[in-house]
Amino acid sequence: MSRMSYLRTHGVRIEDTRVWVTHRRLEYGPFDYEWIPNLRGIELMFRGSKFGEILSEEEIYADLSEYRLPVRVVEVAVLILGNALYSGLNGFSEGERRDILEDCLIEAGCDRFLPLEME
Repeated sequence: MSRMSYLRTHGVRIEDTRVWVTHRRLEYGPFDYEWIPNLRGIELMFRGSKFGEILSEEEIYADLSEYRLPVRVVEVAVLILGNALYSGLNGFSEGERRDILEDCLIEAGCDRFLPLEME
């Protein structure tokens, strides 16, 4: 938890590849990713430490248990990072990426984290 957010109880802030998730007025992050050298997936990072990989829609490995984060925070962060891989591999524009991500969050029942703050 890095800081309190007094304006929103839930939200997402995205700066470049870094993501912060606000849940019940507490902000968690940064979550981040790095492309695997062969560009076939991404390594998932939390506060600079690797916690998993996304290789495809079927191959997602993530373990944040040591950080004792709320489950919803983990779900939202992994959805956002997975969207980064999907959008990157498919060459989507920033607007398309945002639309796909918002649809994904709504479908997962995470619409209270919208609207996204993208800087």
